[in-house]
Amino acid sequence: MYTIFDEELDRAARAIRDRHRAYAAGEMADEELAALRLDAFRNVVAYAKQHSPFYQRHLADVEPTAITSLDPQDLRRLPFTTKEHLRNDHYSISSLPLYQAWVLYKTSGTTGRSTLCPRNNIDSLNNTIALTVYYDTIFRQFGDEQVIGICGPSELHAFGDTFGEVCRNLGITGVKMWPHSPMVGYDKALEVLRTVPLTGLFATPGMALTLAKKAQAAGLDPKRDFRLQVIMCSGELASPSLLENIGEIWGAKVYNCLYASQETSVMAASGADGELCTAPLLNLYEVIEPESGNPVVPGADGVLQGELVVTSLYQGSKPLIRYRTGDLVRLRESATGSSLPGQTLEVLGRTRDILRIGAEYISGYDLEELLLICPRGYLDYQIVIDADAGDDHLTLRLHLPDDTAGVYVPDDRMVELVRNELAVPLNIEYGPIGNITETGAVVSWKAARVVDLRQDGPDTEVATATAIAAQRL
Repeated sequence: MYTIFDEELDRAARAIRDRHRAYAAGEMADEELAALRLDAFRNVVAYAKQHSPFYQRHLADVEPTAITSLDPQDLRRLPFTTKEHLRNDHYSISSLPLYQAWVLYKTSGTTGRSTLCPRNNIDSLNNTIALTVYYDTIFRQFGDEQVIGICGPSELHAFGDTFGEVCRNLGITGVKMWPHSPMVGYDKALEVLRTVPLTGLFATPGMALTLAKKAQAAGLDPKRDFRLQVIMCSGELASPSLLENIGEIWGAKVYNCLYASQETSVMAASGADGELCTAPLLNLYEVIEPESGNPVVPGADGVLQGELVVTSLYQGSKPLIRYRTGDLVRLRESATGSSLPGQTLEVLGRTRDILRIGAEYISGYDLEELLLICPRGYLDYQIVIDADAGDDHLTLRLHLPDDTAGVYVPDDRMVELVRNELAVPLNIEYGPIGNITETGAVVSWKAARVVDLRQDGPDTEVATATAIAAQRL
């Protein structure tokens, strides 16, 4: 609606929409897309260098018109932007003054100084239009009478604004509700889920599990007493097996629908086939070795695995140039017949959260998938890592419903899989875990889901997650 009050903005919105539709439909030739991206990259570098005090200094030796290639080796001439730059340089990284934004978000600040994340209309148009086009392939499967609950990690997050706008673009009723808010709470959220009633939900994986747990505690059956058809998960690490378990509990189709951050906005989103697809009209993607910063060499299967680096390809409030996300990813070409063209991402967790278990190194994503590939019907989980006389061993804690009719936990098979993959023993425990697992979107997956008893000294993230969990009781 706001675009009709600004002719230039209205034209921009239509052009952005048409580009994303053409791309998603496979109507944009590779040569056209490559030319668009190179031109957008040069322009955004020039824009940031002209308008951002930080980038005036940081890119002082970079001449935008001299950039003739997006080859990873050529891009090494441009310096990285890091999380520390965002924390230390704060306002000076923005390319526009705050009064030219329409909203200001901030990161939670639970693991370091909060960073400012302004959005202007160009930022929002680019990101919400991309999500609208991608999610249209999902929601059209469920008909025209949809009412979607929007349950973000907090009211201050972009989660609610973004998904609310996407629902409106698609002609879907959105119901904003925040179970962690003292004005809402889980009881009222469950009441809304039942009485509205909702056909879908945007939520973190942890919140989807917690809502099911609260429903069971209230004597309700998530499958029988609710009518959810689709759950769109975002905000936390989510392995395919965890998503399948959430789907079985609720009797719904579950998607890992979005990979984004407050700083970078949308980096990937899902289509109908469930793949997390890149958004090449929004970002340039690089994959680097976390230690050296050098471009990663593809594996024999063509997959790039390493730290993700992104550059915004639109000129908004605060475009970031070669921003090191700190996230470990696998980037691969999409399969023939995929819902959306282009590359797909698997987000494996943070680079600093790689775990050594026994003699093996494993990402959070792969560890979660390994431990959860078999069990179904659980309401919560947590991983405990310990060592006895220097030998590591794992414990998987599972919170099962009182009625275990739909529960499947093949203990022997799970123990065998872990032994074959990591050469360590696995123990499985059952019982309530506590609400620290609800803090993943606010602090980190590792702080919420992993108890590493091998560590010496306190873990500040675990302490933060514990304090947040205590406040929510």
